[in-house]
Formats: sequence, structure tokens, C-alpha cells
Amino acid sequence: MTATLLRNARLRGADRPTDLLIVDGVIRSIGVARHDLMGIADLETLDLEGRYTGPGLWDQHVHVGQWALSSSRLDISAATSAAEAVDLVRRHLDSGPHTPGTILVGHGFRDGLWPEAPTPQLLDAVEHPVALVSGDVHTVWSNAAALRQVGLSAADWWLREQPAFDLNVRLSTVATEQLDALVRDAARRAAARGVVGVGDFEFDDAAGAWLRRFADGFRGLRVRAQVYPAHRELARERGIRTGAALGDSGGLLTGGEYKLFTDGSLNTRTAWCDDPYPGLEGPEAHGLPTYGDGELLAAARAGLDAGLIPTIHAIGDRAVAAALDVFAQLGSGGSIQHVQLMRDDDAPRFAALGVRASVQPEHAMDDRDVTDHYWAGRGGRAYAFRRLLEAGAVLEFGSDAPVAPLDPWVTMDAAVTRSRDGREPWHPEQAIGVEAALIASQGGVRALAEGAAADVVVTDADPLTAPLRGMPVYATMLAGTWTHAPGSGAGG
Repeated sequence: MTATLLRNARLRGADRPTDLLIVDGVIRSIGVARHDLMGIADLETLDLEGRYTGPGLWDQHVHVGQWALSSSRLDISAATSAAEAVDLVRRHLDSGPHTPGTILVGHGFRDGLWPEAPTPQLLDAVEHPVALVSGDVHTVWSNAAALRQVGLSAADWWLREQPAFDLNVRLSTVATEQLDALVRDAARRAAARGVVGVGDFEFDDAAGAWLRRFADGFRGLRVRAQVYPAHRELARERGIRTGAALGDSGGLLTGGEYKLFTDGSLNTRTAWCDDPYPGLEGPEAHGLPTYGDGELLAAARAGLDAGLIPTIHAIGDRAVAAALDVFAQLGSGGSIQHVQLMRDDDAPRFAALGVRASVQPEHAMDDRDVTDHYWAGRGGRAYAFRRLLEAGAVLEFGSDAPVAPLDPWVTMDAAVTRSRDGREPWHPEQAIGVEAALIASQGGVRALAEGAAADVVVTDADPLTAPLRGMPVYATMLAGTWTHAPGSGAGG
């Protein structure tokens, strides 16, 4: 038996502190009486001195391998033009020696508002092999040297959507030991921000990677490993089903949902929309649907037949409507990822169909200007979190890391303030309250409760009243074990 007594823990909204007794990873009692402690020989006691205590936080949409590797990649997110992106690459290469033949991978560029279009000649002027992954991960810009190394043609200098995803998987291939070490370090950083669980949307067999990590003793996060169509039969062979506990994880690893796409992204101008993008003509003027008529429904049914509930990527308003149409025919419930633009009459359909809206509020702060440009006149129904809540939809929050920071406090702040960097709030009519944002970041859990798993975050400030961005995290507990030690710092 392992037991921890948290004394003077202030539950959010409570007038005075109380004590929490945690036994074998479960909250046994809130407001501890003397008889609750009987029979406990080895008791760890910690006085929280009135600090604020609540349910541990989740990031429901992470590309864990990409997120972990981003710490070793060149950040070019500050580039405001194609020429500036190349200049950042040059300066990095000039700063020190680089192993000949290795591909320098950069990440984070957003070309939607660049004054000039990227060209192959710009990056080809760099002799070292270079591949640049866009901030939304839907585009890879490579020079000729990198393309030769991966066996692609010069025509593949600018790849979008599935070809870009495929190349990114190849660029992300590192030694297993190296990747797992980076993942462990990234998990510690997440725990320092109060995170106890993630939904992993990594493209390359997320479930297999996590089965390995948990078998090797990883216990830093709860993980829902999502499954893509390419791995459906492998998942079936492994017995992976949505919600099922997996492997040697003590219940920390579970099968996720079945990830399908309806469209691309806003910055890549491939999100599927009712209205055309300004300046675009022809078959791609409205974005790029991933499936033809009836194909998305057939793909979703194939997932259900394998015991996997669908989660569908949909960013444009036409894509969101198409995803909802599929769920209406399935009757299975599930979730839609992103929901960045939505028809007004589609909001009530989420609740009616039992479909969760899995959204990433910090994307609104990243995309406010590109939204105003490409979706001019439609910003009021973009990132429409209040509209969804008022229609009865269940919101769940994530970051899409490495697209946005894996920090739920950043995520919540974006949803509550609709602002960043001192700018005026963007469409503040779609802001939501702090309590709703907390629930969306707590995996739907409203409060700590007796009998629940002891997944706990402790903060030095009150989330209901203090600024959310930069919230000081004092400690994080997962299933009764500290994953971010009390008072260890690195939480602000």
C-alpha cells in the first residue's frame, strides 16, 4: 500500500483548505478524519499550505514524436517571408559545423501571408540538404540536395497533405533510443505544466511506440494512442480497441480513436470550404477534400468494424458539415478535430449526434490574421467555441503540438481571452469562461472526487482569478505518483 496525505489543499472555489488522502493511486477521502488513516503504516505527508488543487490536465491532440523532435529542429516560425526563412537557415548553418549528408530539418513556417511565394530556387541556393516543415505540418519545402538524399524528384520541392506527411515521417526517423529519450524529456516538460494525459496522433504507429515505452518502464503520462487507416489491421491483431487498456501500462495506455481526414489546413489553403479562397481558381479553389463521395463513410465504418470509434479531422466549414453527415449515418458518436470554421446551423448537430468538438484554441491566436484574409467576413464563425458550448456541444482542448505549445494554460488563455501579445481580443463574442475552459482541459472532469484516480495538479495561484498564461505549477501527480515534484520549479 502506498499512501499520501495532502494537507491544506485548497480545492478550486472552496472557502478554506482541506486534506486529501490518496491510497494506491486513488483519492480515498477529501476532508480526512482520523479513522481514515487507520491501518496505514507508511504515509507520505505534504502540507500544500493553501495552494490550489484540481484535476490533472489533458492535451487531447498531440503528435508526440514530432513534438519531442521539435526541440532538436531549427525553429523558423519567426520568418515573415520566404527569403527570411532561407536566411534563418543560412545563419544556422553558418553558426557551426554540421555533419555532411544529414538533412537539416526546420519547422514552423507559415506562408499564408508571405509577400511572395516560395520558389525552389530560393532554398536550392543552400548547398546543405534542408527540409522545412510548415507550422501546420501540412507542407514540406525541400531543397534539391535533400530531395536527392530521400530519393524524390526535383518536382517534389513543395509537398502538401499526404505526400508531406509521408516525407515528414521519413525525416522523423531516428534511432529508437534517441526518440524515446526525447519523448521522456518532453513528458517531463508536460508534467511541469500540470499535464497528466495526452491523445497521441503520431502518424507512424503510435500504439506500437507506446507499447514499447510502457514495457520499458515509462509511467509519465496517460496516453490514448490513436490509430490511422494504415495501421487498422495491425491494431486489430494487437487487440487495440477504443478505450481498451493496453500492454504493461497499469491502465495508463489505452486505445484511442480512428483518425480520418476530410480536408487539409487553412495556412496551406487546403481546408475544404463553402466559399473559394481569394485568388484561387479551378478545382482547388475551395480547398482539397480528402475523400470522394461515400468514401469517408466507408472508411469510418471500417474503423468501427475494428472496434475503433472515428475521430475526423475537419477544418473548413464544408469539411465539418461532411464529417457531421458521416456521424449522422454511423450513429456511433465520436469526435471532430479542429472545427476551425463552421456553418451556423451545424453547431447544434454536435450535441444531437453525440460528437465532441476537439479544438485547439491557440490556433486562433496563430491564425487570426490569415483567417481575416482568407476567410474574410466569416471570422465570427471561426473558432466558435462559445457558439458550440451554447449549442450543448462537449469541448475538449488540445494543442496539436508541435503546431502550438503543449501547455494547457496557454490553450485555456486563448479560449478565455481571445488575445495574445497585447493585441485586442479577436472576436471576443466567441470567448468562453474559465470554468468551461478548465473542464475542457481536464478531460471533462469537473472536480476532484473520492474514488477517482489521483491525477492532480497543484498551482500557486487560483486559476479562477489569476492569469492563465504562465500559470505557476507547483506539482503534478499521476495515479498517486508525483510526475512533477512539489516545489521543483520549472512550472511557470
